[in-house]
Amino acid sequence: MAGRSRRARAAKRRKRRMDSVDPDLDDVGWTALLQAWGGCAYCGERSDRLQRDCILPISRGGRYTLTNVVPACPSCNASKCNQEVTTWLRRKGLDEAAFLRGHIRVLADMGHSGGSGVGMLAPEDPLPFEPAG
Repeated sequence: MAGRSRRARAAKRRKRRMDSVDPDLDDVGWTALLQAWGGCAYCGERSDRLQRDCILPISRGGRYTLTNVVPACPSCNASKCNQEVTTWLRRKGLDEAAFLRGHIRVLADMGHSGGSGVGMLAPEDPLPFEPAG
């Protein structure tokens, strides 16, 4: 048979993309993310089998960085695959707003406001994109 399988070609493309970026997520950062989320960032499942999931998938230009990775249970990680996170959350009937709030709060608590001006927030504080009151 001529040619390579689709899976082999995809693996080669992924390796090329991964080799071209400089990930900044080390074991210390991953441990901090696990503690901050306390479970799967998407469904909340508490497990010792949580996996690193890129919010913006590698196939769409994402990389393994502290601001782009969240802990995900194997089920959510496999289901999301390389889909855009908010579209996937809506399709699965998961709480998109809760995920976004959680992600912003985790990053703010870890000192990564990303220029949003969020800073340290209490759980009851409104986020910049939420209506006051």
